[in-house]
Amino acid sequence: MNFQRKKMLLMISCVLSLMVVERYSRNQGEELQLSDWFRPRRRPDVITTTDWLAPVIWEGTFNRRVLGKHYRNRNLTMGLAVFAIGRIADQYLERFLESAKKHFMTGYRVVFYITVDDLDKMPDVDPGPLQTFQVFTLREEIWWQDFNLLRMRNLGEHIVQHIQGEVDFLFSMATNQIFQSDVGVETLGASVAQLHAWWYFKSTKDFPYERRRRSAAYIPYGKGDFYYDSAFVGGTPQQVLNLIEEYLKGVLQDKQNGLNSSYENHLNKYFFLNKPTKLLSPEYNWDVTFYPPPQVQFIKVAQHPKRRPWP
Repeated sequence: MNFQRKKMLLMISCVLSLMVVERYSRNQGEELQLSDWFRPRRRPDVITTTDWLAPVIWEGTFNRRVLGKHYRNRNLTMGLAVFAIGRIADQYLERFLESAKKHFMTGYRVVFYITVDDLDKMPDVDPGPLQTFQVFTLREEIWWQDFNLLRMRNLGEHIVQHIQGEVDFLFSMATNQIFQSDVGVETLGASVAQLHAWWYFKSTKDFPYERRRRSAAYIPYGKGDFYYDSAFVGGTPQQVLNLIEEYLKGVLQDKQNGLNSSYENHLNKYFFLNKPTKLLSPEYNWDVTFYPPPQVQFIKVAQHPKRRPWP
């Protein structure tokens, strides 16, 4: 009798345990629907949804509380990569890191991947709570190469070697970008592209796409969706790696054809063929040389000119 009772209790315990595990797994894997957090009608003055139904993130279009509740239970780690060599490191790296510490993904684990050409260029900045710094140096003999080619190839190598196993989402930013306010989980997506602050307000026919047919970055006249800024890009490590690999293949193809198109042109070609799943409005990378129009109500990241001294 006691044996049967113990057997029954054990079976009940197992069933209850399975139910708890099933519920936990279901809650962990439950997808957040766009309609749960995205409020495009609150910004009728701007484009909030693309033709392929990807959200364009502006201040006022997202529900921070819903997003926060969803992502807090995900145990996520974010990565932020910055490449700072030469005078750019001297001029902006410290301010970039100080502002990112304060405003980038606060409350979540963040790994900063910082590449410099000299460890002496690394400013005396300590990571904040839940933040870690990984600092890398370049070999001196490759400093002379094309900046963006070197930057993206370097990032691609780190993604393959270790980043893909360390973070859930990865962003790459230019050093001359300074955070003005919080940039949080509203920016997360499989493939995230940044709308160009200047060209967003221009006609598609005027976009400075690569127009030479022999170039891998070629986009025909009459084609194209938006013009994207190469200063801010993100997504899962795999999606960022896909972008880098296509860019490097495009550079090689252009070189074989005696051409040399810019990284930004290759990036625009990539997103023309591989539509991003989320777009960031010009608020996330506003060029301070331009006075913001009424549509830009809240500057989250300010991009400063590389050649102008800091005020």
